[in-house]
Amino acid sequence: MPKRIGVLTSGGDCPGLNAVLRGVVHAATARDWEVVGFLDGYEGLLSPVQYRVLDKRSTAGIMHLGGTILGTTNKGRFVAKVGHGGKAVLPPEIIAEAKETLDGLGIDALVTIGGDGSLSTSVQLQEAGINTIGVPKTIDNDIDATSMTFGFDSAVTCVVDALDRLHTTAKSHKRVMVLEVMGRYAGWIALHGGLAGGADIILVPEIPFHMEKVFEVIKEREAKGAQNTMVVCAEGARIGEDDYITKHKKAAGEARLGGIGEVVADAIAENTGKDTRAVVLGHLQRGGNPTALDRILGTRFGVHAVDLIAEQKYGHMVSYQNYLVGDVAMEDAVSQLKLVTKDHQIVQACREVDISFGD
Repeated sequence: MPKRIGVLTSGGDCPGLNAVLRGVVHAATARDWEVVGFLDGYEGLLSPVQYRVLDKRSTAGIMHLGGTILGTTNKGRFVAKVGHGGKAVLPPEIIAEAKETLDGLGIDALVTIGGDGSLSTSVQLQEAGINTIGVPKTIDNDIDATSMTFGFDSAVTCVVDALDRLHTTAKSHKRVMVLEVMGRYAGWIALHGGLAGGADIILVPEIPFHMEKVFEVIKEREAKGAQNTMVVCAEGARIGEDDYITKHKKAAGEARLGGIGEVVADAIAENTGKDTRAVVLGHLQRGGNPTALDRILGTRFGVHAVDLIAEQKYGHMVSYQNYLVGDVAMEDAVSQLKLVTKDHQIVQACREVDISFGD
């Protein structure tokens, strides 16, 4: 029987979202299903309800575009995360209103595209009787049960491009350059970007570092003739047992990290005498066109989400393992974050090419 399915993009934006939407629409249209796109994430489910019907015409030519044609938000009545990574429980009246909207529009199933916070919301919707399929989206690549999320490759490519540019100016001025990248609690962007971009020091949240060790590495490099040093620092990197550096306090929602790059740069300048600069990539990592890999992965994720609806495999999340797209129980996928470990193969490879983690 023809179905009417909903789709929304929630949380932080990233390259590849439009590729997923296009994949959902094409796969659904092939089955003669109608697709309704809710605007501004889960907020579109609540009064005033906002949505638009999506078809091949409205999604033509969007795969190469960054951002999302539906809009997104990580604020509002569906705040999914609080403090430092804590998960929020939705009020029953919010879930009830969302269910009423979906029932009123005749939506058979809802495809939710988001990170661990947004997918935790999806788990709560599924538990309330709303047929939900999750699609993992995050530049941090920190969702467990999938080896890669779309948006990650584009973010890493942005970091590598920045490092390529910073290398030349650092070498010209014999400077230390500290590049702060995204990654609250997971350092995958810093790890992959630093390795590919030729960093000398990589600081990630999972491996607390010591400033004295960073100073030591820089001085040793200079003694060996290296007059410039490249440091990649995840925004959630921590000095020893210190807490996260929180640049902006928020009354609600998840804490907004930032500022560790400046802290590290100032300490390096003061203790080594090296001319040091800090650069924050920030939302440049979320913007721009998706890489070829993210376009392909996003399309495959969108298509498989529709396949799961056809199989009535609700409460599952699309997953990518060993080059194949499959699925896992959504509740299991968001039960814990996928984090960098000290003995991870990529960490060991970095150490063997003389990259320090400041530990």
